[in-house]
Order: sequence, then C-alpha cells, then structure tokens
Amino acid sequence: MEIKAVKFRKDGFYTQPFAFGGEEGAEKFDKNVRYRGSLQNYLIDTGDEVILVDTGLPAGTPEESPDENSIAFTGRDICTYMEAFAALGYKPEQVTKILLTHRHSDHSGELKSFPNAKIYVNAEETSADELQGLSNIVPVHFASGAYYNFPESEKIRDGIYFVKAKGHTNGNSLVIVENDGLFYMLHGDITYVDEALYQNKLSVVYDDLAEARKTMDRVREFVKNHPTVYCGTHTPQGFESLEAKRVIDLEKPVETIPPGEIVFKTASGKYVCSDRTGVNTAVYCSGKAFVFDNSGESTAVLESEQDAMLIKLINENLFAVTRDQLCKVEK
Repeated sequence: MEIKAVKFRKDGFYTQPFAFGGEEGAEKFDKNVRYRGSLQNYLIDTGDEVILVDTGLPAGTPEESPDENSIAFTGRDICTYMEAFAALGYKPEQVTKILLTHRHSDHSGELKSFPNAKIYVNAEETSADELQGLSNIVPVHFASGAYYNFPESEKIRDGIYFVKAKGHTNGNSLVIVENDGLFYMLHGDITYVDEALYQNKLSVVYDDLAEARKTMDRVREFVKNHPTVYCGTHTPQGFESLEAKRVIDLEKPVETIPPGEIVFKTASGKYVCSDRTGVNTAVYCSGKAFVFDNSGESTAVLESEQDAMLIKLINENLFAVTRDQLCKVEK
C-alpha cells in the first residue's frame, strides 16, 4: 500500500490567531506569528484500488491576494488539483472510492471528476450544497463501532478506516491507514498547522466548538499511544511527514520553519467575494446581508476584512475572499 500527496498550492501561511484562536479568542494570540501553509490532499494506492482522501479546489478557483492584515493565505497555485492528480500517473477512471473528510470546497472541489468512484461521507454531511447533484454518494453511518479511542468508525477495507471526528464541520471525519506498523492519520482540517496539535489549540474555523474539542482530545490521545504519521491539508508538514514517515511525538515538537518571503499586494480596501458553486446563497454577518444569485459568476462587495473573513468562515461555499482581484462585475 502506498500513500501519496496530491499537491496543488504552496507558499501560504496561517497566523497564530487563525490557527490557535478557536477557544481562547483570536485576540489572545500574535497576528505577526505566521506558520507555513500549503494545500494538498491524499491518494491511497492499495495495489488493486485507487482511493482518494478529498478532491481539492475546483478548477478556476482564483488565488487569494494577501496583505499585511490577512490572517490566512492558502498559497500560490502549483497547478490545479486535477493536474496534480494526473502528475502522479493516474487517470480519473481508476479511482474507485473517495473518502470525503468534509464538505468545504478545498476538499470537495473535484468530486464530479471521477466517474467510477463512490463518495463516502458522513451521513450528517450529505445535505451540504457541495454534494448536491451527485448520484454516487455513500452515506456513512459508522457501523463498525469504535476504532481504538474513537467511538465511531467505518471499516472501508482492511487497513483503512473512516472515523467520525465532528467539530470542524458537523459531519467531519478523518481517515486512518494502517501500513507497515504505522498509522497514517489523513485528518483533513483537525488542525491547520501541526503546531496547533503540539500546543493543543483549536482553529477559529468550526461548526461545533465543543465537538471540536472532543475530537482534538481523541486525536492527541491516539497519537500518544500509536505510532502516527500526522498528515494535514493546509501545511507542508503534512506531506513532509508522509514522505519521511515521521511519527509525531507531542513531547518533541518538530522545529517550526517560518514562511518564506511573503509578497503582499497593494489594494484599495474593497473586499470582493466570489461564489461559483451554482447554488443560491445568502449570508448575513456584521449586520449586513449579502446575496449571491449565482447566474454564472455573481459577486458582492464587502466593506471590511472582518466582513470578508466572517463570510468565509460562515459559508465555505465561497471559494475566495480577497481584495480587488476576483470580480468582473461588482454589485
């Protein structure tokens, strides 16, 4: 069995308030502390099956344009998700299963591109907008019972387990692959950076904070008791650990490598939000309502970074929130 990273963005960053501020509040942390960011999902080649864990951003998703006040930046495009997938030597028709950790667009973006794949997802997540119109959904009810200290799991096949891990979304899950005496935890967004796992901090992105805390506690207990390679979506530590078969040790954190030089762009101060899901969306925050009619590519102008970030956190259907860069038409 072989696990590979499908890498499609690099050179991003996540600030300490974003990565650590879920429970204590973002204001308790230093916005000038940034951790490396990237985007990658994972592929499992069992020898007789090709299984994906998440499917990246949709093709055409624009890059964000960070400035000095940005609290998160997913990174610069390496290529599209589908180009990264093809570069590993596979064809979409070979994929038999997709294990979807959660609905957000940087994980579900190319679900429609794999015609022969069954999409396994927590049954609580199947009503999500991102999953509508798909006929190959397999709702997972976690019928296999406990997996070590995790109360609910579904055995996908020998050595591959789909584990309920609520919090980040209400239908959030993670994947554990047992191979050559190691446990590979392909965890989606339990943390955005490994430093958060070491320091026991939750990010500001969650549907249910209490459940996110329970999941974090279970993850930390699991990695303390089992030799675990911890593979995330939003940090290069994910694929670095995978490629080195590096077992995480909570008592011996890996040295933090700061991001390289960040090129900030000058902007007018207008934030533009673009929604390309094709689903009607209305978002309310900061006392304002923003409506997206989605006739192709519809947009709304926001008045502050706070509004922009709140919308991004409230409704991850919005593929990008950035200054000045996205829109052909401003409404």
